[in-house]
Amino acid sequence: MSHEAEVAFKLARVREVLQEAGAAAARLRGTDWFAWATAGGSPTVLLSAETGVAEVLVTLDAAWVLTDEIEAGRLRDEELPVNFEVFAHPWAEGSLRDAFVREAARGGRVLSDRPSGAEGPLPPALMAAKRRLLAPEIARYREVGRRAAQAMTEALEAAQPDWTEYELAGAGAEALLACGLEPCLTLVAGERRLPLYRHATARGDRLGARAMMVFCARGAGLFANLTRFVAFDTLPEADRRRHAALLDIEGAALEASRPGALLSEVYAALEAAYRVAGYPEAIREHHQGGSTGYLAREVVAAPGTAVTLEAGTALAWNPSLRGAKLEDTMLLHEDGRLEVLTVDPRWPVVEHAGLKRPLVLER
Repeated sequence: MSHEAEVAFKLARVREVLQEAGAAAARLRGTDWFAWATAGGSPTVLLSAETGVAEVLVTLDAAWVLTDEIEAGRLRDEELPVNFEVFAHPWAEGSLRDAFVREAARGGRVLSDRPSGAEGPLPPALMAAKRRLLAPEIARYREVGRRAAQAMTEALEAAQPDWTEYELAGAGAEALLACGLEPCLTLVAGERRLPLYRHATARGDRLGARAMMVFCARGAGLFANLTRFVAFDTLPEADRRRHAALLDIEGAALEASRPGALLSEVYAALEAAYRVAGYPEAIREHHQGGSTGYLAREVVAAPGTAVTLEAGTALAWNPSLRGAKLEDTMLLHEDGRLEVLTVDPRWPVVEHAGLKRPLVLER
């Protein structure tokens, strides 16, 4: 399937949803929806922004990218398939964009991923369609996952115990950018901070005897999420036991991740696994992950998350204990098989629950 055919399929799905909702137009503002609708295009200039320099407008008979005259040429040349017309307004006259939307919708109802004013939210059916990846999206995702995992290996193989957390985070970001991925998140914790914080943003501390690094890397709009550990001396036995316990805890989530299962059911399986492992409170110390794709987490699993898993959904579970964590990006197949996308054959692994799972890199 070509980019143009993929986009045509998605635009047809948007129009079906519009007709079902009795709406005239869908206004897709988020970088996630832009990437989905354009088959991997990017409106991003400011890396941390949830919305970019352009948005997508779909009506029952046309599709546009709305932007200003600063960005229009580059977007046409580098980001957009031929399925879209471009509406460009002078950068200082943003009100013209809203006027264009009203005209295109012909007074009808407008739906949006980030509704404003009288706009309504996107229906759940369209949200589910974004999470259910098509064959060309899966192919792109495999490439993004491979590159992200290789960048992680490169950075942690180069790391030294006298590096600061800033230096390791910088090496990780450099490795991602060098292979064409955006470093949307690079968390680092060294020996001192590792047992203290689950979300350890990098600081000036030296790494010391061991370190963790976390990536949320974006390519073609898709997020590759993974966590890895490096030890510069023999891993203490207590740490080794926690990492081993996480294999069983994660295994419960992987076993429960089947087409037709609810995310709340996977959460319940994780909660039970923590209890069995002797860490009943750990599930409350950090979220456990959920579905991923065009967001680092499309839906985070919780006790009441009544979202059904479907084949073609990407998952990123991240069970953790103090000083230990497991995280990879995986694809759920029709037969219930899970495929790990964030794979680098250079990284040490152990076979567990039918999958190769990462060990601590002991150097």
